[in-house]
Amino acid sequence: MSIVRDMSLAEYGRMKIAWVQDFMPALSAIRARFEKEKPFAGKKITMSIHMEAKTAYLALCLAAGGAEVHATGCNPLSTQDDVAAGLASMGVNVYCWHGATPEEYESHLIAALSCRPHLIIDDGGDLLDLLSGKCAELGENIIGGCEETTTGIHRLKARAAAGKLPFPMMNVNDAKCKHYYDNKYGTGQSVWDAIMHTTNLLVAGKTVVVAGYGYCGRGVAMRAKGMGANVIVTEIDPIKALEATMDGCRVMPMDDAASEGDIFVTTTGCKDVIVRRHMEKMKDNAFLSNAGHFNVEVNGDDLAALAVRVYPRRNEIMGYELADGRTLNLLAEGRLVNLASGNGHPAEIMDTSFAIQSLSLEYMLHNGVNLEKNVHEVPKAIDDAVSLLKLEGNGLKIDTLTPEQEAYMSGWEV
Repeated sequence: MSIVRDMSLAEYGRMKIAWVQDFMPALSAIRARFEKEKPFAGKKITMSIHMEAKTAYLALCLAAGGAEVHATGCNPLSTQDDVAAGLASMGVNVYCWHGATPEEYESHLIAALSCRPHLIIDDGGDLLDLLSGKCAELGENIIGGCEETTTGIHRLKARAAAGKLPFPMMNVNDAKCKHYYDNKYGTGQSVWDAIMHTTNLLVAGKTVVVAGYGYCGRGVAMRAKGMGANVIVTEIDPIKALEATMDGCRVMPMDDAASEGDIFVTTTGCKDVIVRRHMEKMKDNAFLSNAGHFNVEVNGDDLAALAVRVYPRRNEIMGYELADGRTLNLLAEGRLVNLASGNGHPAEIMDTSFAIQSLSLEYMLHNGVNLEKNVHEVPKAIDDAVSLLKLEGNGLKIDTLTPEQEAYMSGWEV
């Protein structure tokens, strides 16, 4: 039995799911094969992932492959209640609603695990936390799973290094078809979609501070520059800092950038990227936003401690008035802004990410019992297969090497 906010929203949720389906040709091709072969027949899959239309279509793809799918969110503010209702009306077990309290959020995760799944898809590591602790007994049937995002991979690798990973997990985040496109182009567009929609303000001419220059930060900075912003990058990695400089960004510590920024976007996956000493230097009406998985990059406690008044200014914008009269604006409670305040990545981007997810989960089904309890990279064959499906879906073709060229490339003679 599903646990959703309002089943009367199901019709519009189904409409949104149908819309994205038309723009996800790679996943649709995989779904067609799954429908014929039923690779997941008799298996239960639990998903903890942002509950929006593209995710719902992934769940339907797995269900078409014969799985009994149990889906929940991975962030209290990223769930879209209409999509949750729509997916529940299409035969998937759904447990989530927008704005869940911490207690409700955990209860939804536990409800999704209560089927005692054979496979999991995690986004950020919350399922793993429960399965490694208070809900360990619910993991008795698990063969393995997949992790979607950078933050979750950090947590997985730390568990594996400590010998505390209970079953093998696939590193979907670092597959080329995922992080090259999803992290860079998906985050780059969806972050600015959300910020612009939420603020209804101009980007051109503003100073944007991007914390972190991994693939997500590169995408955010690239799109900001394209819209006419002056971009500053803060980094801890000298190689990435040099890359940002060569890409035309200014590079400096956050202590220096704090007084210059109009809009701040954190993309690090780390905690306390923006803290009190930075906030004390910021301009009146600066905007603070986060594109990392958890709401720890902008320190909300520090912001609240500085404020003499906290008040809502627009949907998903909270104003923090300071003693000197300045106001700092926090978007989406410091949570993942592109999903908490927007619709997430474009469907064409999530097509490749979720195609990787579906094939990686199928690989784990067939091979998990023989894999070590470690974090495993997505096989190159899966990356290549998804790339070719995506090209075909877009009506594109590429060259192939002749036998003579292959021999030349694999030898040493000219």
